[in-house]
Amino acid sequence: MAKKENIASVLAFEKKLVPSDGRMYGTTWENREKETPLKLQEKSVRGTISNRLKPAIQNDPAKLNAEVEKPNLQTVDVSALGTEQDTLKLYFTLKILGGVERPSACNNAAFNQSYKVAASDYITRKGFRELAKRYAMNIANARFLWRNRVGAENIEVQVNALNKNSEQSWLFDAHNFDTRNFDFDDEQVNSLAKRIASALSSENDFLMLEITCFAKIGKAQEVYPSEELVLDKGRGKKSKILYSVDGIAALHSQKIGNALRTIDTWYPDFGDPETSVGPIAIEPYGAVTNLGKAYRTPKEEQDFYTFFDKFARGEKLERIEDEHYVMAILVRGGVFGESDK
Repeated sequence: MAKKENIASVLAFEKKLVPSDGRMYGTTWENREKETPLKLQEKSVRGTISNRLKPAIQNDPAKLNAEVEKPNLQTVDVSALGTEQDTLKLYFTLKILGGVERPSACNNAAFNQSYKVAASDYITRKGFRELAKRYAMNIANARFLWRNRVGAENIEVQVNALNKNSEQSWLFDAHNFDTRNFDFDDEQVNSLAKRIASALSSENDFLMLEITCFAKIGKAQEVYPSEELVLDKGRGKKSKILYSVDGIAALHSQKIGNALRTIDTWYPDFGDPETSVGPIAIEPYGAVTNLGKAYRTPKEEQDFYTFFDKFARGEKLERIEDEHYVMAILVRGGVFGESDK
């Protein structure tokens, strides 16, 4: 058990992968210079009743008929390519910061020192090379397109490093890279990963990336910006509200960030054909909210806090994969204070 004098009740880390919102444009695969910002449009539809009904209604044909006759009126936001456009362009920037060995807030000097030694040792031994490769793969495979990636005939990802005096460019065909497997050797990915690892391993350096993705999805096809979480939709208001920036359909920076950090293949169920869902986003409890499941539980001692409490106080973790996981959480950032009571 940790000694009381080595407990940080105030402990926070700033995120080191900082994406912008992703703005969406419509263009054509053959003539990408001609583009237009994609707007949101309202659509009013008359849907059918399709939710589960009470047994009393289900078992009475007359009541069932009366129920399904009721109009299910909805007003929703949509966005789509123009009639002569077949390609979605998504543009965002990504800043990668160093300084992981320094918490942004820590109220215990002993803990701060022991953590710094552990983090510095990891950087010396591993240099963020494994994490950087996985982040680079998620850029190359265009995982950040989310639903827009499905059914795309062609996907091209252009990456530019904008740092002064160290400009560099990379070009990827996203279909050449698997979204479920990071065991892939590619010269371009390795080159990008090297730049990312260098920034993460530094004390105060950074890497600024400009990422432009073109996905050929078909003429006039619908695109899928982020959906806003509206807690008080109220009666008569839109049932689906999409996100836009300056009137341009967009993906939340949080959604892009979630895609980039979907690199956790180290959780216990990974590889199990019955329970594995492939790589999951780096989270302290391995939460996959759309499945309502935590893949890293304290009961199994596979959660972040179990590993971090040992790692930050100088104990060696059993697997290098557990160290990768801990450092990936710290790159993600968050508040991780421990009660001193």
